[in-house]
Amino acid sequence: MRYRERMYEYHTLPNGIKIILSHTPSRVTYSGVYINVGSRDEHGAEEGTAHFIEHSLFKGTEHRRAYHILNRIDGVGGELNAFTTKEETCVYASSLSEHLERCLELFADILFHSTFPQNEIEHEKEVVLEEIDSYKDTPSELIYDEYEELAYEGHPLGHNILGSRRNVKRFTPEGLRSFMREHYTPERMVITVSGNVTMERLVKLCERHFGEYKRGQGRVKESRGERPEFRLFDRHINRHTHQAHMLIGCEAPDIYHADKTAFSLLNNILGGPAMNSRLNVAVREHYGFCYNIESQYVPFSDTGLFYIYAGVDPGAQEKAHKLICNELLDIASHALSERQLRLAQRQMIGQMAVNDDYGLNEMQSIGKAYLCYEHVNTLEEMEADLMAVTTTDLLRVAQERFNPDHFSTLVYGN
Repeated sequence: MRYRERMYEYHTLPNGIKIILSHTPSRVTYSGVYINVGSRDEHGAEEGTAHFIEHSLFKGTEHRRAYHILNRIDGVGGELNAFTTKEETCVYASSLSEHLERCLELFADILFHSTFPQNEIEHEKEVVLEEIDSYKDTPSELIYDEYEELAYEGHPLGHNILGSRRNVKRFTPEGLRSFMREHYTPERMVITVSGNVTMERLVKLCERHFGEYKRGQGRVKESRGERPEFRLFDRHINRHTHQAHMLIGCEAPDIYHADKTAFSLLNNILGGPAMNSRLNVAVREHYGFCYNIESQYVPFSDTGLFYIYAGVDPGAQEKAHKLICNELLDIASHALSERQLRLAQRQMIGQMAVNDDYGLNEMQSIGKAYLCYEHVNTLEEMEADLMAVTTTDLLRVAQERFNPDHFSTLVYGN
């Protein structure tokens, strides 16, 4: 398969901020800053802080009020947004190429000069509290958070990204600023850009707007604590829902593990986005037991999770569970044929190419990859890694991971 030629360029500022550029001819440029901090880095009363900061970065700086922050990008037709995960925070924007400096300057302002005005913070607390409550009305989303809390009980990785209502109500501007000073430091940041700009210009812009900030003295990446232990459980929680919501999962390879590529392919075969995934065909297409069934693989820095989610008719819950277990047993007992392997590889390569063709996805994926690996593979390199996976590799990994005794289950139902 041939792709448009892609070359990534790298640079590191003296203060430790890393820069990665994917040069494209598009008039639209996608830019962002990845920060190596997430909900896993919170402890006790801090839980929910990273997510709350993500919300509140746009509420005021030493140089701008909330309106001026939002209008800075929206006013030229761009879009400004952010998100928080267990291990990263990202602030990003889409804009015309001529407005790239506007985006970078704003990123620096909100990341190093946010003031968190008290009145704005009180208003944002209500927004986040409503977000927390909204999850209670969405069992298909809530079940993931509750599953992780059970799987990593007592470990920061299991904490809900949103935090608790009690914690959110207690957040103060001083506490938010203190958390940022400790964690949002240059050596934890990656500036990622996909667009029509030269590396020389990008470096000059980054030096202009980010170069003055000094390395931090806070907790570093390696101090995230002990590796979490995946706990086994089989829990049924009574909830008044139309469907039974089922989540079955096990421990999976971490982001640096040699089996990561093979496991990603297994996940795609079992319950990836394509309609011909094994689980979709076996449970939905053949029997009509559910509307939605999918699997997900989420690798973290020192562990990983594999989930299978299904929203099923309550009367078919046990049958659906048996069909899912049968698929796991089959893929761990019978090697794929060479033809099946090639079809699965070709499908996943196509999905990667389609996803990469959208500049926002590319900007985010290379930023995260550079944050984790300090290098980004091209599509050609990723294809080569994927094509190197053998039927023997897949069978070995499936046998190691898909042991029925290694799975934990959470069900919402009546």
